[in-house]
Amino acid sequence: MALDQRNEHIRFEPDEPTPVPVAAIAGFQGLLLVLTPMVTAITTTAFVAGQSTEYLTWAAFATFLICGCTTALQAGRVWRFGTGHVLLTAASVSLLVVGVPALEVGGPGLLSALVICGALAQFGLATWLPLVRRIITPVVTGTALMLLAATVIPIAAGRIAAVPEGVIPSAGVVVGVATLGVLVVLGLRVSGGWRLWAPLIAIGSGSLAAIPFGLYELSSVIEAPWVGLPGTWYPDFEIPALGSFAALLPMVVIVVLINGVKNMGDSVVVQRLSRREPKATDYRLVQGSLYANGFGVLLSGLAGSPPTTINSATSGALVSLTGVASRNVGYIAGAALVALAFSPKLTAVLLVIPAPVMGAYLLAVMGTYVVEGIRTVGQDGLDQKKALMVGIPFSVGLAMNSSGILDQLPGADWLQFLNNGLTAGTLAAVLMTWFLDLTGPRTQKIKAPLDDSALQEIDRFLRDVAMKRGWSYHATQRLRAVGEETLWSLLPTGDAHLTGATRRLTLVARTENDAVELEFAARVDGGNIQDQLTFLSDVSPKEDEASFRLLRHFAESVRHQKYHGVDVVKVKVVEGQGQVARPN
Repeated sequence: MALDQRNEHIRFEPDEPTPVPVAAIAGFQGLLLVLTPMVTAITTTAFVAGQSTEYLTWAAFATFLICGCTTALQAGRVWRFGTGHVLLTAASVSLLVVGVPALEVGGPGLLSALVICGALAQFGLATWLPLVRRIITPVVTGTALMLLAATVIPIAAGRIAAVPEGVIPSAGVVVGVATLGVLVVLGLRVSGGWRLWAPLIAIGSGSLAAIPFGLYELSSVIEAPWVGLPGTWYPDFEIPALGSFAALLPMVVIVVLINGVKNMGDSVVVQRLSRREPKATDYRLVQGSLYANGFGVLLSGLAGSPPTTINSATSGALVSLTGVASRNVGYIAGAALVALAFSPKLTAVLLVIPAPVMGAYLLAVMGTYVVEGIRTVGQDGLDQKKALMVGIPFSVGLAMNSSGILDQLPGADWLQFLNNGLTAGTLAAVLMTWFLDLTGPRTQKIKAPLDDSALQEIDRFLRDVAMKRGWSYHATQRLRAVGEETLWSLLPTGDAHLTGATRRLTLVARTENDAVELEFAARVDGGNIQDQLTFLSDVSPKEDEASFRLLRHFAESVRHQKYHGVDVVKVKVVEGQGQVARPN
């Protein structure tokens, strides 16, 4: 139950006063780190989808502006939006699977409609996070990440081969290999902070290799002003065809939700890295990161530009590299992104990076997505069932990406959304997970008021659970003690129970081998039990610490997740752990 040890590397925590020069340097580093994935996502989406230069310029302006505002919002806290931490936002290469087909089929109008729906899905994930945490499992998330990479890799290969007329065809391969080679060498041989700069160095090296082949078109850079707007052009939105919208909508929702799950992990990591004293994860801040990110996605939809997301590769790494977790870093990085949006010349410099360079970088990034998917699936071990639940959906997804199997079926028009491998494979993983949960051991559940009167009902419930498991007297007593002490720990203190509406408690018991996991869900206004267990005083214990001490003694593990509107406490009790003395 112990949390991580003290983090002495942190120089400035999120709320501590930070010298402006220190925050400015860290913010500028963050800006440089997000430019590479952002420019890759914008240019690849526009060019692969066959959009005009005017759209590319507009998309860059809107994306920089939106990412700057969202990064600043993450650093602040406006109602439930934001975290008060440094979470850098950028256009994500993983969202190419959303932008490219939408622009190809229906232009900015279809992209806008789909991305707005994706934003609503992100808001839904944030709101109902306590309910969906058992649906979007590591197996589903990991499988979706691997399928996402399999969908984008052909796009990356196409960008490597994309060279203008009049340039020798092999130029793209040579430049792509040069870029990828530098990235591989740096990734394998450098360590520490230098690893963060490997993408920038590789793209710079690939760009230099592209010069002799004439892959640069610098006229747009020369003509662009240093300060100004991108022009008067704005996407020509048209009402999208219902069939195209329905076919792509499931894929968009899946991608946004999977990115949301990744964002949750990023927020948890940044919370841990930003504090000297370890604390349990505050899932209200995780929800805040999802709300803020959903706001950025909504703005992207309204602008008709590629959707944005938290940049998982740099947010935690920046805090770890600099030791500066001050929210001022987020404000400065956000302001710099906004300023970049109003500098057409600097934007043009980034947008003329040759396609083979961006394709090689994209290929490397998708390789990391495959590895991340494998790690996600195997984080709790990989047995035969999990292997089947990953292998079949992944095979189904690849099959749907490369064939028109469903075109042979009656009513194929209604099944067009399944012709996308990411949608079909993820749906298969969800259905298999649902089937396994449906046919697994049944859970037991009770509901009761969150007050003293619930104790007897909880005690009877836990005795019944232990009896069905065939537990011994000592194990049964320990389970009952855990239920009692957890209830006392959740009860409002002082006169809090006299005000407001009646609080409700839901208790769910799940069996696992020789253990029982109890899940208490309630609305509680108080501190985190997990933190209180960690920082109990060993000298002169206070009277109100008794429940926490007993809980720490009887339970195998205790996890307290605080959300907006509900607290979830998970307590695991193992049958053979410790003993409770039999009364005389």
